[in-house]
Amino acid sequence: MNDGFILIDKPAGMTSFGVVARVRRVLSKQQGKKVKVGHTGTLDPFATGLMILVVGKECKNAAHYTKLDKTYEATFKLGQTSTTGDIEGELSQISSRVPTIDEIKNVLARFVGEIKQTPPIYSAISINGQRAYDLARAGKEVNIPERLVKIHNLDLVDYTYPNLKISTHVSSGTYIRSLAEDIGKALGVGAYCTELRRTTIDNYNLKSALKLVQLGIDD
Repeated sequence: MNDGFILIDKPAGMTSFGVVARVRRVLSKQQGKKVKVGHTGTLDPFATGLMILVVGKECKNAAHYTKLDKTYEATFKLGQTSTTGDIEGELSQISSRVPTIDEIKNVLARFVGEIKQTPPIYSAISINGQRAYDLARAGKEVNIPERLVKIHNLDLVDYTYPNLKISTHVSSGTYIRSLAEDIGKALGVGAYCTELRRTTIDNYNLKSALKLVQLGIDD
């Protein structure tokens, strides 16, 4: 491939930059020259699923893909919070109260539509030229302003306390970790995201994505 894009199914435990580096190495080896490869929006290391990688001249169109709506499948654990909003942070016990299924449905319904959301401090958002997660890891104060995002739908898949499984179709810029925290707060019990899988980006579907092993990448 010289110019265009590749759909990748990112594995858990790998950064998005790690995916890009591995694919770049393979394509460069195949073509016998350095190939330019970029991503169009990161997935957290613990998350899996669809990434669109742009190759060659298509890298100049990366912003187009970044702005597209996305769908996710996620599992939230109720009763605790995490400093990072996911499984990689330090956990704090908040409440042992078990919300009813009706409470869950009512709270989920409140998050459908345009909502204000504060992105996590452990995120790749740039603050004065520095990544928010770098500032947070250095123990510096991180102030990220609220932003308007749109939740097109938020569906309950399964609820077996303490695990709440949802699927959601959201606008670009929506953080599912923040959604988990906000839902936990609305329920009064706390929550964080334990599993996250991106299934579509606009009309691009995970079903069409390649696993890294299919490109000869096994680490």
